[in-house]
Parts: sequence; C-alpha cells; structure tokens
Amino acid sequence: MTECFQSRGFLPCGDPDEKLMLGDEFEVLDRVGEELPSLLLEDDCRDFLAQQSFPLWPSDNLSPALISQARLYYVRLGFIASGYINQIGQPKCHTLPRNIAQPLVKIARLLKRQPMLSYDGYALYNWKRFDPSHPVALGNIDTLQNFVHLYDEHWFILVHVEIEAIAARILNAIERWNETLSCVDNSREERLQSAMGSVRDAVADITRVLERIPEKMSDQLYFSKFRPYIGHFDDVVYEGTDEVMSFRGETGAQSSIMPTLMAFLKIPHQQTRLLSHLQDMRNYMPVAHRQFIEHVEQLPDPKPVTPPELFDEILEGIARFREIHYHWAIKYIARRGSDQQGTGGTPYLKWLKFLIDETRGYKSD
Repeated sequence: MTECFQSRGFLPCGDPDEKLMLGDEFEVLDRVGEELPSLLLEDDCRDFLAQQSFPLWPSDNLSPALISQARLYYVRLGFIASGYINQIGQPKCHTLPRNIAQPLVKIARLLKRQPMLSYDGYALYNWKRFDPSHPVALGNIDTLQNFVHLYDEHWFILVHVEIEAIAARILNAIERWNETLSCVDNSREERLQSAMGSVRDAVADITRVLERIPEKMSDQLYFSKFRPYIGHFDDVVYEGTDEVMSFRGETGAQSSIMPTLMAFLKIPHQQTRLLSHLQDMRNYMPVAHRQFIEHVEQLPDPKPVTPPELFDEILEGIARFREIHYHWAIKYIARRGSDQQGTGGTPYLKWLKFLIDETRGYKSD
C-alpha cells in the first residue's frame, strides 16, 4: 500500500486542483461549472449547454503530472452531464448532446471509469481547504462544484469528505496490522491489538461525523432540490459515440471505506442480489481503490488473533454507522415520498437493514 493511502485514505494524494490550466479553451468548463446552479434554474438550460464548445482532453493518454487536472475536468463534465439529463422541472431526457458526451467519454476512458458522475467526482475530488495548513475537516473545507446554490448540498458533500479523511486512519491501521502479523517479537500481540483499536476508534469517529448531517441539511431541500441531480442514467444516448448507456447514480455505496472494512474483517455476505449490487458498485470506484480492496481481501483473517471483545466492538461500530445511515435514509428519502429506490437504483432500506444484521451476526458471541 502506498504512503498516500495511509495518510490520505481514498482522497487524492494532493488537494484537488481548483481551476483548469490546460489552455484558454478550457476556461469555459470552469465558467459553466461555476454558473451551473444558476443555469439549472432556467428553462432553456439544456439549449444553452448544448451550444457550448467543450474541448476534448488534449491527448490520448494521461500523464501522472496531469491526473489532478483530469479529475477536475471529469468533475466539471460529470456535473454538467448530470445536470443536463436530470434537470429539475424539465421533461425526462435520454440524449446527452455530442459536445458533452464525447469529452466525457474520452476522459472517462483515460481514467478507466464510467462516463457518469459517481461518488469520486461528487465528493472525493470535489473539495478545497481554506487553510492548507489545517486538516481536511468540516469548517476548513468547501466544495468546488455544486448543482444548487443551497449550502445544504455543500454540507452533504463535505460531511463525506471529512469521513473519507478520517478513514485514512483505518487504512493505516490495516497496513500496521499486516506488517506486525509476521513479527515474532514480544510486542507482536500488543501491536496487533493497537492496530485493531485504531480501526475501532476511527469507525467511531466517522460515525460521529455522519451524525452531523442534520445540522445544516434540510430533508425537504435534499429530497426536492438536489437529490434528483445525482440520479441514475436510464438508456441515455451519448451522441457521437453510437452508444446507449445506463448507469447507477451517485451513492455513498460507491465509497471504498465500508467495502475495505468488510474485506479486512471477512464479514460474510449471503449469496443474494445485494452481493451482486455491492460488487457492481466497485465498477464506479477509481481503479486504485478497487485494487486496494482486492489486496485487503487477500490478507489473513484478523478474527482469530483479535480479542473477541475488541473484534465485536469494531463490528458494533460498523453496525452503528450503518444504523445512522439507515435513519437518515428514512428521514431524508422514505418520509419525503413513495420512491423506495436509492440513487444507486436499489431497495435501500431493505438492503441497509440486511447489512446491519449481517454485521452484527458475525460477532463472537
């Protein structure tokens, strides 16, 4: 595992770029991105977006030096595409115009990802720090791109960003645990327990951040004003590509944190449709994140070498995190309407409850 994973978790190694610096013709993406919340309030937004000249990525490869620029380019296009298809108050749309579709498809291919705004573009690459000398944490971060002017959407995204920042401690602890496992000195057991204790404490901390969602996010505004923009694409024609594509919408299930914990702790999943869904979510994650989860899956089972009470505390912490998520799903979605499908296209309440039960069912007692 790289030092970047240990220090930044699944967030980028460096803070995301805030402006495209690939040439004057790319300024239109920054400008339209900044204006998007206002544009989406206009009835002729789709016409305006379809008339813009969005430049293609300037090469047929992606150099490491330009990875941060490529991610910002993808974020801008991903938001524009989702805003176009899912514009609130307008008829359903199943055609993404050539000027948006072709640049999005090209950068998605270079980034080895789906040509659709996923969790990485909505959260992992979509933040900046006010003070770079201070942590990536609420109060010191803001978004780069939004669908609406409401701070509620900023808060929704930024809560996830802080959770991802805290999760670096989980990845660091997993690596420490793995390195210690092969040791034979007298401190081995103590260090193994210390690493597992770090996992427990970090899970508790990300849960405390998730609990803060209602502080600055209205359930009514979330449901009606910006949740529709992170919805799925259903049989969308990508003009200029001769393809009709369908994709799941942006969802926290595309975060790599919980899949990593499931892989590390070897929590078994029953062979249900949920298992197929969880596997499909990996297709929306950055390649390096998928590879990391696969790496963790190959590590030995920590349960036999962890005190049962400590192992169970970690499981209970994960179950508690999922319970908070479950409660917010009821508050922010289920109580607002009859739609029982999540933005990822799943029966979210049923499956969240199933994950909670599976986690607690793996306890030692």
